[in-house]
Amino acid sequence: MPRLAILIVAAGKGVRAGAAQPKQYARLLGKPMLRWTLEAFADYPDALIQVMVGPDQTDLYEQAVAGLNLRPVGFGGATRQETVRRGLELLEPEAPDYVLIHDAARPFVSKSLIDGVIDALEAGADGAVPHVPVSDTLRKLENGKWVTVPREGLLRAQTPQGFRFAPILKAHRDRADEEVTDDTALAELDGLKIVATLGETNNMKVTTPEDFTTAQIFLAARLGDTRTATGFDVHKFGPGDHIWLGGIKIPHTEGLVGHSDADVALHALTDALLGTIADGDIGMHFPPTDERWRGATSSIFLDHAAGLLRAKGGTIVHVDVTVICERPKVGPHREAMRAKIAEILKLELSRVSVKATTTEGLGFTGRREGIAAEAIATVRLP
Repeated sequence: MPRLAILIVAAGKGVRAGAAQPKQYARLLGKPMLRWTLEAFADYPDALIQVMVGPDQTDLYEQAVAGLNLRPVGFGGATRQETVRRGLELLEPEAPDYVLIHDAARPFVSKSLIDGVIDALEAGADGAVPHVPVSDTLRKLENGKWVTVPREGLLRAQTPQGFRFAPILKAHRDRADEEVTDDTALAELDGLKIVATLGETNNMKVTTPEDFTTAQIFLAARLGDTRTATGFDVHKFGPGDHIWLGGIKIPHTEGLVGHSDADVALHALTDALLGTIADGDIGMHFPPTDERWRGATSSIFLDHAAGLLRAKGGTIVHVDVTVICERPKVGPHREAMRAKIAEILKLELSRVSVKATTTEGLGFTGRREGIAAEAIATVRLP
């Protein structure tokens, strides 16, 4: 089978999006747009995926792709054209047969669209580009007057634009000093045979703030199935000089008794996430009879539950934890707990809530015999 490479162009600054960071790292339903784009190619596990970013975007990139198995990132140039050439040169030692060049700002590309481009290359084309018909009435200013431009025969080009690898690399090198609008224009200047394949309206390029609004609506409709589940956990006090709560070590006059680190907040949240996918509870996945988990940090359990959710194509929308105890005081540690949970779940801080309450001296928590926590998780599933 011909070897496929996928070159993701993500080096732009995205100033038209109006965000404080490049648009490819802006979040759509809690996930960076670049990650949505990369996950769109998950059905091609044998492909060589090369991502090109700006030299000052390394930290943003690492956060966006955490957990994905990718080639070392490449750094783009002053123009898109230079970025693509650099990416092709990074792929050259692997000698792929075909390369798909795709914009990071097109996160909704479908498998059928991608397969159409690959099929055209396998049928003998030097290049294949998805197109959609122009449906709007087009106008232009001519001699001071607005005139209608006939739209018959006009098409909008999309990405990924696919090419035989060696010819497109040669074209980029031959014409490095010529400025073109996209890779297809450059390929045609070099005499390559380019065919049109079927594009899709949903394969939109997310550029402006209005595009982001449209993209959020589209994603919410596509993910569709919103689920909510709760979790609850209790641990009693015992000998010790600290407790773990919300992933944070807090000094205390006692410890919490448990097989693991007895972090009631993370245990409750783990059960809530498992509940959204109807996959049992924390004790089923991490039995207290298993010595592997003695003293284990509960972040392992929470990360595992989040991984199971993502394996089903799910996205965490929001989590909320309520800690129930008289002591220690949660308030001084609340923001650290929120930050830790957001880090484990790879969420924006605004999607993590931590609260605390007492039982006004009533019950086992009121008698300071232990701590309880309840949690609720909201997720979206395909």
